[in-house]
Amino acid sequence: MSGAQPLRDFVVPDAALIVAAGRGLRARATGAPAVPKQYIEAGGMPLIGHSLRTLLEYPGIQHVLVVIHPEDRAFYDRHIRHVSAKLLPPAFGGATRQISVLNGLEALRAHAPARVLIHDAARPFLDAQTIGRVLAAIGEGLGVVAGVPVADTLKRASEDGRVTDTVDRAGLWRAQTPQGFLFGDILAAHRAAASAGRTDFTDDAAVAEWHGHHVAMVLGSERNRKVTSVEDLGMAQSLLNGAQIPDVRTGTGFDVHRFTSGDGVWLCGVKVPHTHALEGHSDADVGLHALTDALLGAIGDGDIGQHFPPSDARWKGAPSHLFLADAARRVADLGARISNVDVTLLCEAPKVSPHREAMRARIAEILGIAIGRVGVKATTTEGLGFTGRREGIAAMATATVMLPAPALP
Repeated sequence: MSGAQPLRDFVVPDAALIVAAGRGLRARATGAPAVPKQYIEAGGMPLIGHSLRTLLEYPGIQHVLVVIHPEDRAFYDRHIRHVSAKLLPPAFGGATRQISVLNGLEALRAHAPARVLIHDAARPFLDAQTIGRVLAAIGEGLGVVAGVPVADTLKRASEDGRVTDTVDRAGLWRAQTPQGFLFGDILAAHRAAASAGRTDFTDDAAVAEWHGHHVAMVLGSERNRKVTSVEDLGMAQSLLNGAQIPDVRTGTGFDVHRFTSGDGVWLCGVKVPHTHALEGHSDADVGLHALTDALLGAIGDGDIGQHFPPSDARWKGAPSHLFLADAARRVADLGARISNVDVTLLCEAPKVSPHREAMRARIAEILGIAIGRVGVKATTTEGLGFTGRREGIAAMATATVMLPAPALP
C-alpha cells in the first residue's frame, strides 16, 4: 500500500538514526586503503556526510545520531566534526545491523523522540521530499518504508543459472531507507527480537512486522540508491562530484582617510606622489583597508579594526599589505580561494590611472592570485562631499570567495 495517512498528531521531537557501523570494504577498489565506504570522499565530503547533512537540515528533526563501528572512531572524528547542535555523540554498533540499530535506539532513549527515522549511511542521495513522505505516514502500530515499485522483469534461476520461472512483479517494491516508526514501537520490537535471538532480519521494517506491526510503503526515489560495490561507489562519486556546487560568497568593504601633510599617499599597495599624505594609525592605505574588510566580510570573520585595532602600538605606521595578507590567510585556512576582487577609489586627486596596473599587480602579489582577477578603478564625486572638497580619499571594495561545496551546515 502507499500514501498512508497519519493516524494522529505528533509532538516533537523527532529523531533520525544513521546506521554506519558496517565495515563496507566491498566498495574498496583493489589496492586502495582499507577505508570503510561511508568515509570515502564523494562530492567534497565523505559519503555519509550527504545524508547526514540532509537530515540535519530537515526542520522537523531535532536529534540525529550516528551508529559507528568501534574501530571507526578516528574516521568519524576526522570527517564529522561539530557541525550542528542537533548532532548527538555517536553510538557504537555491534556484530549485526540489528544490534547496531538497537544500540542506537537505546542511546536515543534519553531524548524521548516521538518518531524516529532509520537510514543507511550507504544511501547518500536522500532527499527532503522522501523524509517528509515517510514522517507523514507514520501512525500507531504503523511503520513506514520508503521504496520504489519494481519496474524490471523478475526471473527466478536455479543454482546452475537456468531460469526456472518469471516472477509476477505486480505489487513488488524495492525497499529503501529511511524507514520510520513511532520510537516506542520500534524500540520494543528490536528489544523483543534481541531477546528471542532473532538476528536474521534484513531491515527494520521486517523487525516491526515480526513484532506485529503493520508497515506501509511510500514512494522513495530512484536516486536513493545504496552504495555496495566498487561500481556503485564509482557511480555515486561521478554523480556527487558532478553535482557539487561551490559555496560562493561575496563581501564588501568601505574605508575613508583624511589628508594630512606629506608628499604622497599609499593606494592599493603603491606609493603615489601627491601634495598630501593620508592620515591613519597605519600607512592609511584606504584601498587595501577596504579590500581587507571585503575579504573578511566574505568569510564572516569580523573586520580590520577587530584584528588590527588602532589602539595596538604594533600597527603604528604598519604597511597595510600585512592586513590584506592576513585576510588572505584566513580565507585559505577555510580551504577557500579568492575568485576576484575589485577596488574603487573615490578622489579628485591624485590621478590613479597612471598607477592602475601597478596597483593591480601589487594586490595580485599580496593575495597570490592572477592579475586578471583584480580590478582597480577610480572616480570623482564631481566636486561634491568631502572627497570633492579634496579633504580625503574613500574606497569601496568587493571580494568573491569560493569555498568548497558546503560539507555540513
